Amino acid sequence: MTQPHTLSEYLVISRGQWDRDKTLEEIQQAIDAFYVWHDRLVDAGRMRAGQRLAREGKLVSRHSITDGPFAETKEIIGGYWFIRAASLADAAALAAENPCLACGLSYEIRPLEAQRASAFTPNNETPQPHA
Repeated sequence: MTQPHTLSEYLVISRGQWDRDKTLEEIQQAIDAFYVWHDRLVDAGRMRAGQRLAREGKLVSRHSITDGPFAETKEIIGGYWFIRAASLADAAALAAENPCLACGLSYEIRPLEAQRASAFTPNNETPQPHA
């Protein structure tokens, strides 16, 4: 008897814009196919639903709160959801089945870290050591 794989969660970030040469009907067909694909995977426990992101937002820093997101973010990031997979490669292979890829969107897949942040543990936000 084989051991079942433990599934980890991966954040999927939807990026890009629809291809300009696609008709609205072609884009809608891809969207409709996406929701069929997505709902099937949610029902099977392989995905968790996310959300589309609204166009407006704010950028908060220690210096100010400004209108955002900035143009490059607003145009690039459209939404997110979560994939449950045995590995990053498996999560990417599942995302590669997304019907919206054919119309210009792309997907960034990122593992979720279970541990809390620490200044002493290297991560995306940890400054690089001074040379």
